[in-house]
Amino acid sequence: MAHGASANAISLWSMVAGGAAGVAFAATAWWPDAARLWWLLGAVMVQLRLLCNLFDGMVATASGRQSAVGELYNEVPDRVSDAAALVGLGYAAGGMSWLGYLAALSAVFTAYIRAMGKATGAGSDFRGPMAKQQRMFLVTAAAVYAALTPREWQPCLGGEHGWHLPALVLAVVVVGSVWTSVRRLRGIAIRLREAQQ
Repeated sequence: MAHGASANAISLWSMVAGGAAGVAFAATAWWPDAARLWWLLGAVMVQLRLLCNLFDGMVATASGRQSAVGELYNEVPDRVSDAAALVGLGYAAGGMSWLGYLAALSAVFTAYIRAMGKATGAGSDFRGPMAKQQRMFLVTAAAVYAALTPREWQPCLGGEHGWHLPALVLAVVVVGSVWTSVRRLRGIAIRLREAQQ
């Protein structure tokens, strides 16, 4: 605030950080000799994205300047950042591209259900177990682990061409996001029925 930063600009920077995370993860497959560095950079970018998500709301609240399009700036960069990081992880060394796209789709769907709850008057439902913070924690933890441990210590199911750590993380994100979506839908439905009574 002291430097005149706007909440909307911070939201856009979160999208840049999310995109950079996705590129860094994919770079682990493009330049395997520097994979450890790319994993760490991806983890840092994911956390920077989350910090931007935190700061944009804080700046908007503290400044008292509510933008007419603030909600768009708050939501759209989040969806782009989620998709970029997860798709990038799908292209990472040990990832599966189709699983990255599926994880991105399922993550966006959880946010869509939350937005639908708000739009219908049931309120925003942030419950997990695979909300944004949990997804990004899992991605960050996996990236740091891949960067700091020998390849032999990294989990793999099904041999050399099987499911490596990035693919396993994406699978957990997909399953957790489906579970989260079901829980949110049920919660919203209950609140809507209660409001009708």
